[in-house]
Amino acid sequence: MKQKVVLKVAMNCEKCRSEALQVAAGQAGVDSVALDGKEKEKVVVIGDFDAVKLTNNLRKKVGATEILTLGKHN
Repeated sequence: MKQKVVLKVAMNCEKCRSEALQVAAGQAGVDSVALDGKEKEKVVVIGDFDAVKLTNNLRKKVGATEILTLGKHN
């Protein structure tokens, strides 16, 4: 089942944003990744993947990460 997860990631620079997108896109089962929010601080991920594993990977590679929303994607 596809899910849509919105994560808030501490990203201070363009390099951090790029790294966050690469980490999210590299996760198995991810269909699409996008930046969202006024400051481009949110990462929106759609697909069939493990959200907790993705969050932990982002914390290791980029910085503080928290799950804002988690739900089904139509």
